[in-house]
Amino acid sequence: VAQEPDDDNILRTRTYDVSITYDKYYQTPRVWLTGYDESRMLLQPELVLEDVSQDHAHKTVTIEDHPHLPGKHASVHPCRHGAVMKKIIDVLMSRGVEPEVDKYLFLFLKFVASVIPTIEYDYTMDFDLGSTST
Repeated sequence: VAQEPDDDNILRTRTYDVSITYDKYYQTPRVWLTGYDESRMLLQPELVLEDVSQDHAHKTVTIEDHPHLPGKHASVHPCRHGAVMKKIIDVLMSRGVEPEVDKYLFLFLKFVASVIPTIEYDYTMDFDLGSTST
């Protein structure tokens, strides 16, 4: 979320480190967010939730211990990832698009963007989602 104080014309922004781990229980990728303010100072995890879709904050996105980094981090809970990704793949296949295994992570990040719409990814490739017309 960008903030613009009344006393200056500087647009203040946040940046994020996104880490992805493999969740053994759900057998899917799991996304973790570490946020920084405009001075590169670490954000409290609760402030990260301000940049998450409010439909998902405290529900799909929660504050938890990261398995490999110290401290609490915002995490997109993986309980529905497998079902949602299967549905996306089924839709692609019904449109005649044969998804490639090496494109799974890219497609997964597009799905995660619906949960965290304020984060812009640097996409360097495109993915054919097939025709929407029947």
